[in-house]
Amino acid sequence: MVFEFNGVNRYHATAIETGDHLLRCLIYIDLNMVRAGVVEHPSDWLFCGYNEIQEPKRKNILINYPKLTKLLDFDTYDDVKRYHKRWVNDYLENGENTRDDKWTTSIAVGNKSFVERVKALMGVLARGRKSMENGDSYQLRESPAPYSALFGAKKDDIGPDNTWLWDV
Repeated sequence: MVFEFNGVNRYHATAIETGDHLLRCLIYIDLNMVRAGVVEHPSDWLFCGYNEIQEPKRKNILINYPKLTKLLDFDTYDDVKRYHKRWVNDYLENGENTRDDKWTTSIAVGNKSFVERVKALMGVLARGRKSMENGDSYQLRESPAPYSALFGAKKDDIGPDNTWLWDV
């Protein structure tokens, strides 16, 4: 599961298939601050997973490197670092670093059988969710309508209209 801030419904959990889909998701998250215009490269953001992957720590380790290598279907951690770095640079050079709803609003992302398996595991909770193809992957989606129906209020990004300044 990956927790991603999507701006509309706050934090959102997405089930991600291991392998290629997981690596693409990690890269997407690593590029969040670049997309936001805060930094030019994810290595410039100290609190980003990019540096954790590219320069593994010996103390205060946040990532289980052998497990990540296995989940990404690589033979060695050096392969993980090499492909991760190359894909990040490719995204930055090709101008493909745009917001992608696949990662921010889906319940599950992966190949068709993975997404259908997640849907089956959800049982009755999957009613109304749609499995759809998105380029080289599938995603399980739901309409945002149930959220506004449950809360009866408009849910927008935090902006000037939703801001309360405290006089402290």
